[in-house]
Amino acid sequence: MKPPDAKCVALITGASRGIGRAVAIELSKTHQVIGTYRGRRDAAESLAAETGADMVQSDISSSADRAALSAYVRSTYGHVDLLVNNAGMAPRERRDVMDATEDSFDELISTNLKGPHFLTQLVARGMAERQSGRIVFVTSISSYTASVNRADYCMSKAGLSMSVALYAARLAAHGIGVFEIRPGIVRTDMISAVEQAYEDRIRAGLLPQRRMGEPVDVAMAVRAIAEGRLDYSTGQVINVDGGFHLRTL
Repeated sequence: MKPPDAKCVALITGASRGIGRAVAIELSKTHQVIGTYRGRRDAAESLAAETGADMVQSDISSSADRAALSAYVRSTYGHVDLLVNNAGMAPRERRDVMDATEDSFDELISTNLKGPHFLTQLVARGMAERQSGRIVFVTSISSYTASVNRADYCMSKAGLSMSVALYAARLAAHGIGVFEIRPGIVRTDMISAVEQAYEDRIRAGLLPQRRMGEPVDVAMAVRAIAEGRLDYSTGQVINVDGGFHLRTL
């Protein structure tokens, strides 16, 4: 590996696919990107070839993996300027809240909530030492929208929204901005099984902006944060959802 240059350093979890990949491609224009992936090495290698990203296999739900990732980044790059907590998963099987299992609950809480919360703790300590940095959490409209066939997912994202508020409050005095991006219905492999149903509902008026979101829509919001355009807005929630959050009569 070539030694790191003077570019700002961005750590993006779950970077090999979907929203994370779009964010990595966008940020690679200005940052040295370190991306994590859990499974598909081919997707990770493809992104590395396209962007020059340093791809690291890491399971964000694992305490040992988080510690190893943090140590690697610190020893190789010295610091992180921007952390994008993007890695997450949907339930392996959508089941009614009356039938959902503890195993699924534990897996989603570990991956979607505990993992990013404690990775942020590790990275934020280094940022606090430098009195500089920005942190983004990619949550979901599911943090406030009840889907009774994936309660575990909704609860994990709701908890993550509170993690944003906690870190924003704690780190503000250190000059570190913490932001929440709430994507709506975004065209990724996470929704592939129900994509057509969502398209039908969008055409019927589910979203004020009558189109499904694309990963690049989220990447553009991260770009604004990375460029410092929201530096006096720590704790801000950015809805990238086609207007889903609006209440109308």
